Amino acid sequence: MSTQQLTAAVADRYADLRDRGLAVALTEEDLAELSWLDPLERTTCRLHKRWLHQCVHSPAHVIVVTGHRWCRDCECSATVGVDELTGDVVVRCTRCRRSPNSRATRQLVRACRASLAAAQDGRP
Repeated sequence: MSTQQLTAAVADRYADLRDRGLAVALTEEDLAELSWLDPLERTTCRLHKRWLHQCVHSPAHVIVVTGHRWCRDCECSATVGVDELTGDVVVRCTRCRRSPNSRATRQLVRACRASLAAAQDGRP
């Protein structure tokens, strides 16, 4: 399959989305993930077909092994709060109420901020 055909096939997956900027971003990240993009660095979510900051609260985004949305001290999930006006992203353990101090938490906050910025710009 050529790159053009692959791009069209991926884009077809998002044809039902009203937000065309989101559809383009999803398509670009899907294609980039095939060659160089780390799936944990995406600003979009292929599962929910949304910007990451809009669905990161889903249980599907808890990854115990990597520590994403996970408090290793308490061994339980963390919540993510995103303030779309200020751009603040807060990750808190549901048990101890602290922010897990991990590389995964810092990466998740960066990805959510980038997602928020891309959504506000209408494109990544």
